Amino acid sequence: MSQISLFGLGQAAKSPFVTAKQMTNLYAEVRPQGEKSALVAYGTPGLSAPLVDFGATPIRGGREFPSLSVCYVVHRGVLWEVNNAGVATNRGTLLTTTGRVSMSDNGVQVMIVDGTYGYIYNTSTNVFAQVTDVDFPANPVTVTYLGRRFVCNFQGSGRFYCSDVDNGLSWDALNFASAETNPDPIQAVWTSNGQLALLGTFTTEYWGLSGAVDFPFSLISGTATEWGLAATWSIAKYDNTMAALMKNAQGQVIVARIQGYVPQKISTPDMDSIINGYTNTADATAYSYMLGGHAMYVISFPSAGYTWMYDGSTGFWSSLKSYGLTRYRGEFAFPFLSAIVVADYNVGRLYRLSPTAQTDNGDTIEREVIGETIRATDGDFININTLRLDCEVGQGLTSGQGSNPQISLSISRDNGKTWGPDMWKDLGAIGEYKTRVEWRRLGSPRVFTPKIRLTDPVPITLVSASVNPVT
Repeated sequence: MSQISLFGLGQAAKSPFVTAKQMTNLYAEVRPQGEKSALVAYGTPGLSAPLVDFGATPIRGGREFPSLSVCYVVHRGVLWEVNNAGVATNRGTLLTTTGRVSMSDNGVQVMIVDGTYGYIYNTSTNVFAQVTDVDFPANPVTVTYLGRRFVCNFQGSGRFYCSDVDNGLSWDALNFASAETNPDPIQAVWTSNGQLALLGTFTTEYWGLSGAVDFPFSLISGTATEWGLAATWSIAKYDNTMAALMKNAQGQVIVARIQGYVPQKISTPDMDSIINGYTNTADATAYSYMLGGHAMYVISFPSAGYTWMYDGSTGFWSSLKSYGLTRYRGEFAFPFLSAIVVADYNVGRLYRLSPTAQTDNGDTIEREVIGETIRATDGDFININTLRLDCEVGQGLTSGQGSNPQISLSISRDNGKTWGPDMWKDLGAIGEYKTRVEWRRLGSPRVFTPKIRLTDPVPITLVSASVNPVT
């Protein structure tokens, strides 16, 4: 049998005539030389039953508080304390009810800013209070913490302010500075590796702790770059640094991780083309997590309705989507008690991300691979007698959907523009490890693009595909 590459480190190009390759709800792993395949695919984690469910409207923000083994989330106008059992306790009332919030803490105080006001919840006294200091500017957008002080940026301003030491309720009118590289407004403040990142519209610069008593931050010379933050909520801690949707004065956006103060582009030319084709990218939102040594960055584009995942281990991009949707259900995420909790973009639920869950809270996870297009070298017809899929079989469930799992093949004969009907084959009931998955008499097309699809809630490992013969 002639071996073809079903899985490749590629992404659907500007035109499927170039390549239609894509993975959905799967991630790739490079295997050592000498194994069955250089590249295999595994299913992405599912979502467990909700840790907490606040109803019809989405959660606005959240943060783990490890010392108390709880997390704090804002839903509508309420700050909730949530424990590992999902018990939620009302800890205070905000003055706004919609829009994302930014949160940080100093080990005792939790600070929340909602774009209009700031608030402090004291975890020792259980007192929740609005920041009413007259020196606290209006319309705070994001908050971070460094050097025993909270730091905020404010809507439409190039200034950032810091609180008094150990007290987010107390602010001094003189404790501010301005981003010095460019007069563009600061879109977000972020702490990375003990330094303060000021991410503007078109530039980014870094400040460090100076040791001064009054204002403790000073610009780190030589750290400024002409790349700014394209979407406020796209920034996420990534591996040992951070990643975000970024842009410069030329206008187009890229996804980049910051390495040594310099943005390094991680989006491919094909991904750049896809993202820049969206009408609105300013509402992008992102989060990151680790999965078996793979550093994952997940970015959603709500207006466009799509979600993409970048795997730093392979440099590969794949798409994520939830059942019945074009995008993934998760909007943002944060760590909580050695797990990752994911907030639903549409309703007030927090789910645990689970590598062993084969559904998204009971919803089917549709996994799909579009493989490499093959064609005869002389442009003539190809006779394809058999396609055999090497994948993990015999993983069926004991009952219900998945007890007799199926996998389908559909074929495109026009470079991925249209697809033929699904042709289903058995994956083997539980324990049927000798099941063979193959399709015969597939015709004689000029070009041949395979699409493999799985809808049953069973574990899946896809290794390779082979065809016989190719002439």
